[in-house]
Amino acid sequence: MTALATAGLGQTASSTLAGFLILATAVWVGGLVAIFVVARVASRTLRPGERVAFFRGLGRAYGAVGGVALAVALGCGAALLYGRAWSATLIATMIVAACLVAVTGTGVAQARRMTRLRQAILRHPGNPALAAQMHRGAVSAAVLRAAIAALSLALIALGVLLVP
Repeated sequence: MTALATAGLGQTASSTLAGFLILATAVWVGGLVAIFVVARVASRTLRPGERVAFFRGLGRAYGAVGGVALAVALGCGAALLYGRAWSATLIATMIVAACLVAVTGTGVAQARRMTRLRQAILRHPGNPALAAQMHRGAVSAAVLRAAIAALSLALIALGVLLVP
């Protein structure tokens, strides 16, 4: 029996979970990178009203795909680690995973607020209070995206350390 099958799972189940974990992680991280690239292009090519509509649609579509990918990755990782002896690395992994879920949820809520704010700015162009809110929101969005990316990469690194 190989190292993957150490958590009481058979080789086939462990290999299947590992495959789904890799695929889901690729979708999650690939989506984060793709959204960054798409955002850069859209900000340069679409008018403000079109951008709001585009990102609202993209957020809804990717929210489902990314949410499922993250859930599958975390579920497969948990299943592969089930029954393992607790260690500092395992505890750190669980903390980072929980933080990733929390920060991602916060990011989704913040993105929805930004969509409503952008719609308000389109209805009331030149409003200084809305412009100030938009600036603060943009800074918050950048911080949240960076945190999601950093936590995702940290979780991958911790996962690598946990491979027997």
